[in-house]
Amino acid sequence: MTDDGFDELLAYVEDELAFATSHYNDSYLDRRISSRMRRTQSETYAAYLDTLRADTDEQTALLEALSINVTGFFRNPDVWSGIREVLQSLSDANDTVRVWSAACADGREPYSVSMLAHDDPDIDESAVTILGTDISEPALETAKNGVYEASRTIDLDDQLRFLDDYTEYVDRDGNTFQIKREIKRNVSFERHDLINDEPKTGFDLVICRNLFIYIDNEYKQSMIRTIAQSIRRNGVLVIGKAETIPPTLKSAFTVRDSRLRIYHREPMETNGLTRKQSEPDSSL
Repeated sequence: MTDDGFDELLAYVEDELAFATSHYNDSYLDRRISSRMRRTQSETYAAYLDTLRADTDEQTALLEALSINVTGFFRNPDVWSGIREVLQSLSDANDTVRVWSAACADGREPYSVSMLAHDDPDIDESAVTILGTDISEPALETAKNGVYEASRTIDLDDQLRFLDDYTEYVDRDGNTFQIKREIKRNVSFERHDLINDEPKTGFDLVICRNLFIYIDNEYKQSMIRTIAQSIRRNGVLVIGKAETIPPTLKSAFTVRDSRLRIYHREPMETNGLTRKQSEPDSSL
């Protein structure tokens, strides 16, 4: 396996399959590609590239493998206790609360937000709307269906025990867990690419956790700027506990909880973002 073969493979994936490999860490890409190589019994990058060019099903499988889809209900419960406090304060201060779960994988994070809003008496669940976005179409289909399977390695019952009685919000049949209609009502899904697509507008809370650890440092700044431009003045951003805001964008945020990586979005006049990009749509 030579670097030249690896680089040629990445160039094909970027140019022909429209996946921005240049934005991701090589170690992350190599792990995902090597997994597909083993499945297709390709011994070299060049041999796998030949397979990829000839097999549209393998192209789809690789793109799905490259999508970052590690997720769970109420992942890191201490962070969710912090998100609960954020939703309480936003619900108290606003008639509507718009939440964006960016890079939401199969939807368990946005459904966790909806369940939390319904479960907490200090949060007006009728005022909370949640948008879940991801680049993976298969993951978004799973999210829209809202049906999940437990396994030997995934204990959904344990994940959901963050709530006192999750059966109010999830129907369980053996190892199958189905999100109830009242929880799905607050949540919508659409495809969005944080690397290539335009910012959103008018969100009070953006949750984007455990994505940036896979991204090369030079591209983190543009992605976090996209997120910053999507948050209302004094809105809130939650990132992964192992992630940080790039130094050049720290002026756009103040720390709300450094341990949980929860930040307030600074008013647009002080953070260096343009007024046009930062101000929420007046129709929202």
